[in-house]
Amino acid sequence: SGSVVVNSCSSTAEQLCNFVCDCSDCSDENQCGYLRGSAVLGTPFTCDFEDGDCGWQDVSTSTYRWVRGRANLAMWGMGPHSDHTVGTDLGWFLVTMSPPEKTMATAWLRSPEMHEAAATCEISAWYHLSWNCEGTQGLNQTEWPVLRLAVAHKDEVVGLWQSPKRSSEGWHQLVTYPGRITEQFQVIISLTQSPTCGAEVALDDIMFRNCGLPEVGQQVCGAQESHCRRGLCLAQHRFCDGTDDCGDNSDESVAQCKNFTRCSFDHDLCSWEAVAGPAVWSRNTSLNLGTSYGIPTRDHSNNSRAGFFLHVGSGSTAQAGGTAQLSSLTFQATNSCSLMLYCHLHGSATSNLRISYVTNSTKHLMRERTGDLGSCWVRERVDFNVTGPFKVLIEGVAGSRGTVAIDDLILSQGCVKEKDKPLVMLPSQAGASPCAADEVACDSGDCIAAELACDFADTCADGSDEKHCGTTTFESGAGGWHDVSVGRLRWGLQNVTEPDTFLTVFLCPGTFLSLQTGEGQMVGPAKARSPLLGPSGPACTMEMSYRIHSDPQGFLAISVTDHTTGTTQLAWQTQGHGSTAGGHVHVPLGERSRPFQVELLALVDLQGSASVSIDNVTFKQCYLDVVLPTAAELSCNFERDMCGWYQDLSSDFKWVRSTGQGQGSDHTTGSGYFMSVDPSVPWSHGQRAQLLTSRQKPASAPRCLSFWYRLTGPQIGTLTLKLRPERGEEVVLWTLRGTQGSIWHRGWATLPATGQQRYQVVFEVMQDGFLGDVGLDDLMQTAGPCGAELSCSFEAEACGLAATGKGIWQRQSNGTGTTAGPAADHTTGTAAGHYMVVNTGRVSLPAGHTAALTSQPYQPSVPAQCLAFWYQLSSGTPGSLRVFVEQIRVRRKILSVSTMEGSNWHRSQVTVQPDGDWQVVFEAEGAGGEHGYIAVDDLHVSDGTCPEPASCDFEQDTCGWSSPLDPRLHSLAWGWKSGITLAKYPSPEQDHTLGTRNGHYMHFDTSVLGARGTSALLESAPLPAATDSCLRFWYHMDIPEHLSSGELRVTLHSAAGQRTVWSVAGHRSRGWQGAVVPVQSPSEFQISFEITTRRWPMEGTVALDDIMYSSSVGCHFSSESPMKENPSGSFVAEVVLSLLLALVIVALVAAGGWYCLKQRGLASRTEVEGNSPQGFDNITFRD
Repeated sequence: SGSVVVNSCSSTAEQLCNFVCDCSDCSDENQCGYLRGSAVLGTPFTCDFEDGDCGWQDVSTSTYRWVRGRANLAMWGMGPHSDHTVGTDLGWFLVTMSPPEKTMATAWLRSPEMHEAAATCEISAWYHLSWNCEGTQGLNQTEWPVLRLAVAHKDEVVGLWQSPKRSSEGWHQLVTYPGRITEQFQVIISLTQSPTCGAEVALDDIMFRNCGLPEVGQQVCGAQESHCRRGLCLAQHRFCDGTDDCGDNSDESVAQCKNFTRCSFDHDLCSWEAVAGPAVWSRNTSLNLGTSYGIPTRDHSNNSRAGFFLHVGSGSTAQAGGTAQLSSLTFQATNSCSLMLYCHLHGSATSNLRISYVTNSTKHLMRERTGDLGSCWVRERVDFNVTGPFKVLIEGVAGSRGTVAIDDLILSQGCVKEKDKPLVMLPSQAGASPCAADEVACDSGDCIAAELACDFADTCADGSDEKHCGTTTFESGAGGWHDVSVGRLRWGLQNVTEPDTFLTVFLCPGTFLSLQTGEGQMVGPAKARSPLLGPSGPACTMEMSYRIHSDPQGFLAISVTDHTTGTTQLAWQTQGHGSTAGGHVHVPLGERSRPFQVELLALVDLQGSASVSIDNVTFKQCYLDVVLPTAAELSCNFERDMCGWYQDLSSDFKWVRSTGQGQGSDHTTGSGYFMSVDPSVPWSHGQRAQLLTSRQKPASAPRCLSFWYRLTGPQIGTLTLKLRPERGEEVVLWTLRGTQGSIWHRGWATLPATGQQRYQVVFEVMQDGFLGDVGLDDLMQTAGPCGAELSCSFEAEACGLAATGKGIWQRQSNGTGTTAGPAADHTTGTAAGHYMVVNTGRVSLPAGHTAALTSQPYQPSVPAQCLAFWYQLSSGTPGSLRVFVEQIRVRRKILSVSTMEGSNWHRSQVTVQPDGDWQVVFEAEGAGGEHGYIAVDDLHVSDGTCPEPASCDFEQDTCGWSSPLDPRLHSLAWGWKSGITLAKYPSPEQDHTLGTRNGHYMHFDTSVLGARGTSALLESAPLPAATDSCLRFWYHMDIPEHLSSGELRVTLHSAAGQRTVWSVAGHRSRGWQGAVVPVQSPSEFQISFEITTRRWPMEGTVALDDIMYSSSVGCHFSSESPMKENPSGSFVAEVVLSLLLALVIVALVAAGGWYCLKQRGLASRTEVEGNSPQGFDNITFRD
């Protein structure tokens, strides 16, 4: 943080870090646990950790400590995969590290000293808590890892907030209100892990809002205001309310408040009486009650753990659901009696506090609070206008695992005790409910299970279980919506009868839910929540009419809180426009588990003419089992809509229906719509994006689902097709990981019969990073199973390959397999990847016995097809692998191998010219060895003849050239595309092979090199030892010379190590340039093209095309003299030019002949994409 200026105007120590800018550049508010502002977020008094640690210090006493760090893609799954500020792996945060094993430990973090927090102060931050617990199902609250935020003030550390138990990781927001703090204090954040849990937390975007004291200065007060001693004006109803609003406590002085009666419960219940009943208000302190979630962490009177308050819900006298009553003395009839109190409702969405007055045994409800208001004390005020003697009655009901508490009951001077003591009897408490604790009562008196209420389907015969569940016109009440605001704004019902009033510009006359002035002391948006809802189906939508009149700082929003995962997501938002706006909005909620709540948020300045109102709220198509007209429409080209497909809205990482935005065109028309996922979009928090159907009717027969997909970019993740039955585990039907180029490929999978079970179909993207995108288009469902799969990685299934013979071929991964096999598969290069393997040990496959693996019939669409696959044999005596092409029961052997150099995967390919349907047969024969195995992976059939090994023109596929997927290599992947210009992926406008924009080549955008990866690798399949071989290729560079710290080089990898055989510094080439490189290796090797840079960013592109590897024939050109530059990029023109030159210069005849031979070879390969799937093996291969 050396670049951060601190206290440029030499402010006094008391003026530093007090949330008030005293210096003109506000540098007195830097390095305070926050900076004067976040340039990224545009918010004041914020620490986003992008420019340093803001003064936070690790004060841990063990190896468990806090450091500033970034997401580590090599350690994917351990901690966050992005920061919260910028939403990528390039952003910074604070994170704990080095947790000790199997011991209780705490990592401590402390802020610099801060000064004078106002009563309105709000501290918020975002945290990402990860854990690895032994037997998590049985953990109790004390064993779960807990993140805490506390304030150290004077000689006491007061807890303000602690993390709830959550079932999901991801970024979550913490919000807490420390209250008025005098003099200096520090914020302390800690993470405690139990011996059974290893825990890690990341912390980001710490903000301090409304924490500065009001500015000193003489002001002219309004009619309803009075002066503080410091000169500023304060609303009269804020005097003597138990909170220091002035900042000098002059509004709460003894002289000022002598006529108010205040009970802090520090000594007793004063004149209040706790009524005996099934639940009773108990007087206690935070010190005695402990630190369980939901319990107040301090009282309100003293902001101390030792201060007293009344509570219900956590003591032995409390009973779940029982009503605790607190009664006042009897007061005289009045029109000027008011009660102020501070309430604390936390830990349960169903807790309830009611304030009423009682006359003649009749209860009159004045104010009600329901739900979880957070870990804070919230100010409430009730004015009583009663014509006869009355008592004030305060009732609390604690929901499951929740607590209701009250403190600082303040009665105004208009509350006068009745001297004649007339008898005011409290009404008798309602009898016990006829329903059990986990049931609710219908209006008819019947009982139903609690989870059936508000599930969008009538269970009660009279439909009363869905009566107060959010669908309402507000004419008969709030319809189940309840205000959970803690500040100076609140939601309430408002009746408008005049049809010409400005309120009815967008709403009909009647009753609305409107924004009103609240009694709370905080400054923030008003919030209203629905009851607990769900479960909901994928088509679930909330509709409502709204009206907002506000400046651009005002807003109205809808968010959804999922109590299962503990996540809250913004679903819809509209800003103020300086004028009146509104209309009818449809907000998709999607499929969600129970329970979830919808939240209305609004913030405007009610001092002027601003207002917000909503009306006519409905939930449509939300019942989980609703049958929609489009439910069975799995076939879809996305031109009009999404047919029967829906977003999974439970994640912020989403599929989007779009026309490309620089990613390329759709597959249907070239200018239409398709579904896409882009992990680089800001706020794409989440690792999984799902596109799913509603529940389908049981399927009695298999069907085939075909689709076109695109996986593009150097860091894109995995696309998976799944079947999710109503009961049982989901089944992976098809999956592919890593970039497949900016090209549409066809995939398909058989949807199996599901018996009597309903099911869903899901397309899922799991991201590996933030560079790339995924596209999906032209889905088609047809009757019957799919044919033979032209590309099979065995990640999802065996692709219809059938095993016969003595031994058994099985699909497995090294991590889960029962048979000895390769340590990693070829597709993913990890132990989790799958392959087909057979045990060739003499017990499983005796000498001379065979085990066969036979594909389904391939139906050729062109005269020649290329069959390619990868295989691996164990060391020792593995037996032999023979591969046959079978047609009309006639077999032709194409490979026979019994030994293999090294332990790498090897690639084999053969051109098949069938007369009709054909099959491939893999046959393993035992050799009598003690142990052994033979494995096969990544079977691929493409149209056209096979090129020579390591040779490729990239028109049909990438011929076995691939980029490693292992993030630990810190390497990014090359892309495969045509010359069609894409804004997101800059590259040459023409390939070299065809010289047109439709031709294909490999490319890499060097601007992405940096912290995410310092190199880009493109590797060949393993090649046999070479004594006099030759590598020829064409490359295209567009890198400014002043940024030429990067280079393109060719290296050879073998068991002996790595050797660079050719390199060129970054530059701007005039078109495609050729290179010739002699190749020699005494052992098996791989060829690698690598782009590296010593500094970044390095703007530019590199492309490769027409790689030709010739074994044992040597190079016809000197390696010192690369082939001439080809500015036009036209290979045909080059051949013509060579022939013309041959008439004059005899020495170039040989070169012209070579070009002609190459052109004939290229002509035999198919240029256009057909209906068969294209793609290339994006495979990790390392010595």
